Amino acid sequence: MAVPIQQQVDVALYIAKQKLAGNKFYPLVLMLEPLFRCNLACAGCGKIDYPDEILNKRLSLQECIDAVEECGAPIVAIPGGEPLLHKEMPDIVRALIARKKYVTLCTNALLLEKKIDQYTPSPYFNWSIHLDGLKPEHDQSVCQEGVFEKAVAAFKLAKQKGFRTNINCTLFTSNANPQRVAEFFDMVTEMGVDNMTVSPGYAYERAPDQEHFLNRKATKELFRTIFAMGKERVKAGKPKWRFSQSDLYMDFLAGNQEYLCTPWGMPTRNVFGWQKPCYLLGEGYTKTYQELVETTDWDSYGTGRYEKCADCMVHCGYEPTAANDAFSNPLKLMTVGMLGMKTEGPMAEEIDMSQQRPAQYVFDKNVQEAVSELHDAKQKTSSLPQKTAAA
Repeated sequence: MAVPIQQQVDVALYIAKQKLAGNKFYPLVLMLEPLFRCNLACAGCGKIDYPDEILNKRLSLQECIDAVEECGAPIVAIPGGEPLLHKEMPDIVRALIARKKYVTLCTNALLLEKKIDQYTPSPYFNWSIHLDGLKPEHDQSVCQEGVFEKAVAAFKLAKQKGFRTNINCTLFTSNANPQRVAEFFDMVTEMGVDNMTVSPGYAYERAPDQEHFLNRKATKELFRTIFAMGKERVKAGKPKWRFSQSDLYMDFLAGNQEYLCTPWGMPTRNVFGWQKPCYLLGEGYTKTYQELVETTDWDSYGTGRYEKCADCMVHCGYEPTAANDAFSNPLKLMTVGMLGMKTEGPMAEEIDMSQQRPAQYVFDKNVQEAVSELHDAKQKTSSLPQKTAAA
């Protein structure tokens, strides 16, 4: 695991404090999503299928600060949309760093060269550049030629300027050739990446491409093969791949741990409010974080409980579970850390899917309600008496 020691210590102390206080629902990472607008239209993305009234909305600097303070998570990830389209983003990042939050700013890197001098390297700051494989795989994933070269150039520029830099890679059936993935991991490791975040794609119900999401069996077999290749590369003298995720989460991807997701571990605040139940599913919104925790029926979500969650193995749900397991079972964590992920033999027993409740489709209703609220607010503003300039 290639996370800075100080960050590991701070997060461990935070977890210990929550455990001692008897808190069951505590966040590790705030997914702060200040806009949905993006300058790409990826086929596997479920975040950009909104009317212009929603795509034009932004969380303000103060709303972002309020969300961070209300939630209290030690880490803040800022996805989107494309965060660099937000005019206040440099101020948002500075404000969160001033509060000693570990900030990861996610970007497709198309605007990074233009915007990078608005940011300053800090042990609390990390660029996360989206790359879904080597050039053919990545450009196919983002549905645009030439993006791979721009992202790689932006990555090199960020390293040159002294920033910590992460590569965020999402795997679908279309880019999940183990040999090609291993070659990609070798490439970014040789480029000097500080760490990599890798995850199977989640089957967003509104994503244009519904044919290339991995099921759980395919995910486990894929990661076993990739991790086996990684071990062989280390034996051959190549550098070890550096991941940002915990060893136990990676062991889960390889089918060696049976975990239920912890959706409250990475709560989401976006332009709608606090999203129920997680970053991947928008099935309702609350005005406050406390309301999110108290009113969400957490037991009705997750693999084996809800059809939409059936194939999910994404880090935003399962990394908090792995972190809790590591805290409770340090010997298990140490063993996996020393020996690596098991890549042969039987896998952990799969979760029973026979009792999961059927999917509910509430996306359109939520969007319509949000648009109506925007229209109502606009009408109220336009109906207020207008001040006239002094003669």
